[in-house]
Amino acid sequence: MSIKKILIPFDFSEASINALEYAVNFAGPSRDIKLQALYVSAMPVTEAQTETLKGDFAKVVGSFKGKSKNKPTFGTITGHVIETILEQQDKLDSDLILMGTMGDKITDEAITNTSRLVLEANCPVISIPYGSPIKEPKDIALVMGGEEIDDKEVLRTLLDVARTFDSRVHALTIYKESVYAEENIVESTENLLEYYLEHFYEEHAFSKNQDVEEGILDYINKKNIDLLAILPRNHTKMSTPSEGRLTKLLTLHSEIPVLTLD
Repeated sequence: MSIKKILIPFDFSEASINALEYAVNFAGPSRDIKLQALYVSAMPVTEAQTETLKGDFAKVVGSFKGKSKNKPTFGTITGHVIETILEQQDKLDSDLILMGTMGDKITDEAITNTSRLVLEANCPVISIPYGSPIKEPKDIALVMGGEEIDDKEVLRTLLDVARTFDSRVHALTIYKESVYAEENIVESTENLLEYYLEHFYEEHAFSKNQDVEEGILDYINKKNIDLLAILPRNHTKMSTPSEGRLTKLLTLHSEIPVLTLD
């Protein structure tokens, strides 16, 4: 597995504990993956407080049923949450950030630390909603829009996950009006998906829905998808960048982990 280092923002909340357990299960007992939990504090943490936090962290890890080959490590740092996490990801050369979220299913306009992180990060991020089952991603849905894929290299992380867990990858396109307009784009990317995703590529499904997010969430439930993958378009270089609204909404509302490929 080319994912060797995972950074997990950790603040002892239920969401972060759930995410850490997911990370431990993701790494598993045989994969050589380093798990670094990071506690970001707005105020400096004393040496005595750090030792207490380390002890509490060890108890949390000890409570998990699953075990990882490399025991998760714990570190503290002072700073602003999002900026500090991204700085540490770059400094530690982490391949993936895995962050828990409580989400917000009531409103579309909420801004959480996780929804901000997935839009600002320049690396793959998996957001883990609290209450999400701790299990291996056997069925993955890759959301495809009406644009061609800018950077094919981002699919390597998805392939890496699929290889590790022997997953089935289902490409999904939600269309509002005519499916033919979407199919024209898809024809140009079909060979790309088959090439980059190898035999893990299962199908390309089309579903009509005026509400794209609703269409995606319906498909997740219908197909019992374990992991949702999305290509954020707010960092795109080959076409006009978007504000990342769909990415934010899925991070807020999805009941399964969301992998943003960046």
